[in-house]
Amino acid sequence: MTHMHVAGSVHADVAAAGPQWLTVPSDLNTLDPDLWSSTVRRRPDGVLEVGGLDLKTLVEQVGTPAYIIDELDFRERARAFRTAFAGWDVYYAGKAFITRTIAGWVHQEGLFLDVCTEGELRTALEGGFDPARIGMHGNNKSGHELEMALRAGVGRIIVDSLDEIDRIEELCQRLDLKARVMVRVTPGVEAHTHEYIATAHEDQKFGFSIANGAAMVAMVRCHASPLLDLLGIHSHIGSQIFDTGGFEVAARRTMKLLSQFRQATGVVLPELDLGGGFGVAYTTQDSPSTPEDLAADLRDIVETEAAVHQMPAPHVSLEPGRAIVGPAGMAVYRVGTVKPVDLDGGAQRVYVSVDGGMSDNIRPALYGAEYSAVLANRSSAEPGALCRVVGKHCEGGDILVRDVYLPADIHPGDLVAVPTSGAYSRSMASNYNHVPRPPVVAVREAEWTALLRRETLDDLLALDAGPVVGTRP
Repeated sequence: MTHMHVAGSVHADVAAAGPQWLTVPSDLNTLDPDLWSSTVRRRPDGVLEVGGLDLKTLVEQVGTPAYIIDELDFRERARAFRTAFAGWDVYYAGKAFITRTIAGWVHQEGLFLDVCTEGELRTALEGGFDPARIGMHGNNKSGHELEMALRAGVGRIIVDSLDEIDRIEELCQRLDLKARVMVRVTPGVEAHTHEYIATAHEDQKFGFSIANGAAMVAMVRCHASPLLDLLGIHSHIGSQIFDTGGFEVAARRTMKLLSQFRQATGVVLPELDLGGGFGVAYTTQDSPSTPEDLAADLRDIVETEAAVHQMPAPHVSLEPGRAIVGPAGMAVYRVGTVKPVDLDGGAQRVYVSVDGGMSDNIRPALYGAEYSAVLANRSSAEPGALCRVVGKHCEGGDILVRDVYLPADIHPGDLVAVPTSGAYSRSMASNYNHVPRPPVVAVREAEWTALLRRETLDDLLALDAGPVVGTRP
């Protein structure tokens, strides 16, 4: 379990020479295809290109920092999951990143969609998504959010508490509707991930515990209600998971629960959702499974457990989000300062400050998440220097890439690209230090389209209810 230093990840114990897995690349100009979207390449002049458009040209038009989504790569990954899990339902987890355009892509590629707030639901609906193919999550859905979901006709609501069950029943009674629900359970599986993103152990806010009987109580409660249509159960064991070992344990426990429910009620619930959390490669140390391998393993697990309990295999759904949009995106920054710092033992680290930071990617500070980076606007024949890519915010833990080798001649004005930035970067972005959030642009066939425009200071100050008593600089 990883516990961050209270003052931020910069104060955690890190070797002066970088982590053991980090080695000096033989050629700093080479791109590792496992880290980049499918259309990214380095042109002969050294400039990175995505979707047929070079980054220098792109940032001249959209500025920095910026998030860039490779539309073709996003669609290819969505299609790969749909194909690998044919016969099951694949829900794109909108929390990873969603806009009206993204919702349209997900719909066009034949996936379902998972949302967890009014904002995500409204975005999906305005993007033209079929509400019958939407699942509504959340551990504390408001009455307004639930009413919105019910009126829209979402395909399922994943219930997370007895209070919520009462709330849905009251709404269904008033609206003369019947809600299709699944019960969120905690199977007691602790995925090998940061404690803040492990979601299936007992001591956390999500779901009903299988171990103490709360899950069965909730299931029977939903089944007995004339206002609810209980479809099955839902579990989610965490995020950034590289193998199916945890899913095997979760499937064993959830399938046993379905069997126990059948014994208690005589009813075979038809559906099981195993959640998402499939990992992606942020650095060369990460080795994620392919959709094909995941599908083969999970099908075998579910079929085996169904045979053990002598019951039909349920209709399974999964919720990849990061695994689709994460590798499809990159973040691009412009270098502002370069500062070599001498370390104990004669080592040296170069602090490369860029025009973004923890406001556009909080994950390194929040989770200690590791990322990679490359020089994006040119090639270099210089040797690698151990660098730390940091932001412009007033925090010592404002780190984007903790350890990376960049060319020793990196200088102000250069562009730095960070791969695998499509998931949770913009979704978790803030306006810390009153910094406007970057734009998100999609690139395809040498053309770019704005998904989210760049915020401006006028956008931020429009929320300020105080009087203007001074002059604008």
